[in-house]
This record gives sequence, structure tokens and C-alpha cells, in this order.
Amino acid sequence: MTYSIGVDFGTGSGRVFLVNTENGEIIGQYIQTYTHGTIEGELNGHKLPQSYSLQNANDYMEVIETGIPEILEKTNINAKDIVGIGIDFTSSTVIFVDDQMEPMHNNPKYYNNPHAYVKLWKHHGAQAEADLLFNTAIEEKNRWLGYYGFNVSSEWMIPKIMEVNGKAPEVMAETADIMEAGDWIVNRLTGKNVRSNCGLGFKSFWESSTGFHYDLFDKVDDNLSDIVRTKVDAPIVSIGESVGTISEEMASKLGLSTETVVSPFIIDAHSSLLGIGAEKDKEMTMVMGTSTCHLMLNKEQHKVPGISGSVKGAIIPELYAYEAGQTAVGDLFEYVANQSPYEYVKAAEDRDISIFELLNEKASQRYPGESGLIALDWHNGNRSVLSDSNLKGSLFGLSLQTKHEDIYRAYMEATAFGTKMIMQQYQGWQMEVERVFACGGIPKKNHLLMEIYANVLNKKITVIDSEYAPAIGAAILGAICGGAHPDFTSAIQAMKEPVLYQVEPDHDQVLIYKKLFNAYKELHDLLGYKKARIMRNVSALM
Repeated sequence: MTYSIGVDFGTGSGRVFLVNTENGEIIGQYIQTYTHGTIEGELNGHKLPQSYSLQNANDYMEVIETGIPEILEKTNINAKDIVGIGIDFTSSTVIFVDDQMEPMHNNPKYYNNPHAYVKLWKHHGAQAEADLLFNTAIEEKNRWLGYYGFNVSSEWMIPKIMEVNGKAPEVMAETADIMEAGDWIVNRLTGKNVRSNCGLGFKSFWESSTGFHYDLFDKVDDNLSDIVRTKVDAPIVSIGESVGTISEEMASKLGLSTETVVSPFIIDAHSSLLGIGAEKDKEMTMVMGTSTCHLMLNKEQHKVPGISGSVKGAIIPELYAYEAGQTAVGDLFEYVANQSPYEYVKAAEDRDISIFELLNEKASQRYPGESGLIALDWHNGNRSVLSDSNLKGSLFGLSLQTKHEDIYRAYMEATAFGTKMIMQQYQGWQMEVERVFACGGIPKKNHLLMEIYANVLNKKITVIDSEYAPAIGAAILGAICGGAHPDFTSAIQAMKEPVLYQVEPDHDQVLIYKKLFNAYKELHDLLGYKKARIMRNVSALM
């Protein structure tokens, strides 16, 4: 019997899972909240711009260096039976390191410099740089942007590199390598300096057939191409391949065998497709957490406007992986729950239930459209299909009779409407959606939300019984590169997570939500396209 380890690095915590490669059984798990958390608002007492979202890379290694030994001790598994390790990570989370692979923020002289720290995926400090990239590409008739949804996001790696080069050239000058944080973990485990095709393809203007778009970089900044060539470009390892075995130093520190093989890192949401068994085309998977990623696989590459990219072999070899997303979902619900009136909080406490349970209970008693509310779920900007991080959330239809559960339900419906915008975008570009999967803690716990999604999308929703699909997907990659399975299909079928429940759309509610969606789309297009300057002008006041 053999095992693999899947390590899932999320926005706020890291998770280490030890998994049986024969049947996907979770043998042991370790979950740790990052010691330094997400650095927003201030850094070491110094105020940060509102758009900044940073992290301390030492927290990531702490997850591995604490979690793996603890699991091995608790399970008493022979280290030689662990054939592989897979890593998934939020992306684009960018790290700047010196020639010893040490994060730049570990250098004492950069302790208070925000640009020496990890730039988390939701760091939007590089919006001006993203706009410059986009406008430069537009002048050249979009020839670089077709497979990136005809947009540029401030979340991506290249704008973040430009930000550091422009605002902290002293940090850039001493930086030896720049990479996705997932690549950094893999490199620390193996002692190598490689890059994953998954992270580069979706976030770095890189294509397997042509490499980096240096001709675009040259038009943007005289130094950008040189920075990418010397600090980013490195040997590339594709998903399904092996980076190599774990180094002697790390094997000794973690208690593993030096024969354990390490997989290249995969983006966390993409890893979920492996974990739930969504390995075919015409299947849309919603990976729901703080944000939501909407992923599809297809045999062809289409230039779909408003998505975040398409990369061949980034999840399943020979299939193109497509990504779109919403930047505020779980954290949007949490925001609304945290604004609950005192009497709601007290009622939940008296009944020994969570505020979410109370709000779901109350919201379920409302019929679609009853409150007269329509919300725009842009509290953290819009990733797809508008690709504008400056947009802000809105709520329409408020009256003196509006209840808090009405607002809560309106935001649940708004995220479903946003998902429908994305699904229709896929469908409009020769990518039919026949099956819809949902995974993550939110769909597992919130049946009402999934009912709303089924009725808004007019699709059956299949909810997977796992809050940790990314970790299972990473473990599947560890099993494949470690030789426990000969191919993706056999590994996925043996190790994937089971179905928890399915929700069928209700005909009557589908008809009502069709009308509500039309109202949402009118507001979406008005404030996202026609009058987007209103939101941008308000943002400029901050």
C-alpha cells in the first residue's frame, strides 16, 4: 500500500493531507492558519494602501515543516511508502527571493518595505501597471490578449513585477528570482529552480508554443523583458510530470524518504477538478470559497472575452483548461453576516446556532423576487467578465421594510447571477455546459445557496462531499508523478471525492429568476460598461 501527500495553500491557511493512493482515503490531515495572516491595512505599524494584500512566505514553510512531521508521527506510516507530494496554491501569489531562495522580506533592511513581501492573489496595488499592459496591447490590436480573455488583471504576475520595479527598484535590484509562491514551495522541497506550466500559462503572458511575450514587454518598459528573462524564465515542468525527488536536507527535516517524488505546483482551484473527478469537456466546475473560480476543460482553444485565460495541459494533458472567476463570494456572505442586527445575533446565540444558519433559515422563507432587491457582487472588484478591480458593490431596491435576511439573500442571488454571466460567456464561444459541479465548504454547508444556483443557471448542480478538493487533487498529482497510477484517469477514478448531493432546478423559480437575472444584467451592463466611470470616480476619491 502506498500514500501521497497533498498540500493545499489557501488564502488564510495551509492544509497537509496524507492520502491512500488506492482508494483516496484520507489517512491524516493537518490544518494551520498562517501565523502572520493576510497583511492588509498596515505593515509593522506602517499604513498600507487600501488595495494592498500581502503575506509572509515563512508561514508557508511553517505549514509544511510542522504539518508533515506531525502527520507522520500520528499515523505511524512508513516514510518509504509515501511515493509523492503534490502542491496547490492560490494564484497569482508572487514571491521575490534572493540567490539563496530566501524571501526578500527576510532581509532586515526590507522588513518594513511592503514590496519585499509576498503579493497575494487579491493584491490590487498594480492596477496602473495592468492598465498600461492592457492599453499597450490594445494599440497592437489585441494580438497578445486573445487567450487571456482580452483583458489584463492586476492580480497577475507581470503587473506585480512592474509595480515592484517602479515603486521599489532597490528590492528588484537585489531580487534573484521571481515566481509563484507554489513554485517556491516546490523549489524549496527539491532544491531546484523550476516553474510550473499551470501558473505561468494563466498568470504570466506565457504560452507553451511561443514562450513569454517579450515583444509586448519591450513595448511596455525597456527593462521588463530583461527582468523576466533573468528572474522569471526557468526550466518549465508540466502538470503530470515530475520535478524530481525531495532533497536530502528537506527529507531529513520532514522525516520523508529521499525517494519521494515532487509534482510541479498547480493552481488551487484547478487542482479541485482532479479532486472531484471533473476531467471531461462540457463540465463547468465552481470552486467556491472566499472567491469562486469557474473552470472548464475543452479539446479546442477559443478566444473567450472576459475570462482569465486558457492553457493546454494545465490540469489534464491534451485538454485546454479555462478559468474565469468572481472575487467576492464567501467573504461577501461573511461581510453581510457580520452586519447582522443585534437581535439576530442574540437569537442565534440563544438557539446555539451560527448566524449563517439563522440567516439561511430566514432567507429560505422568502420567495425569489419577494424583497424587490437586486445586488451587484463587486465588493472586491469584478474578475469576470468585466475584468475591472475598481468596481464596487451595490444594492438596489431598499425600502424601510427591507429585512436583513432580504439583503443576505440578494447577495446570494447576485453571486449566482454573476456565475450565469460567466456560464453564458462560455456558451457564447462554442463551449456548451452540460454538467455543473460545485465543491468547497460553502456548497457543502449551504443547501439554500445551491438551490438558488440551480434555479438561476437552470442546471442540475452536483455538490461534492469535500471541503478539501484542492488538497485531494494535489495528492492525486503526487500519486501520478510517484508512479502509484499509470495515468490521470486511473488516479482520479481511484482517489476522487464522492458526491454529497444533487439539486435539480424548480421550473416555477427558474421562470422568476430569468426575470430577475434580466434586471441584474441591465444594472451589470450599465454600471460595468456604459457608466463604469461612476464607480471609477468614486474609487479615485479614496
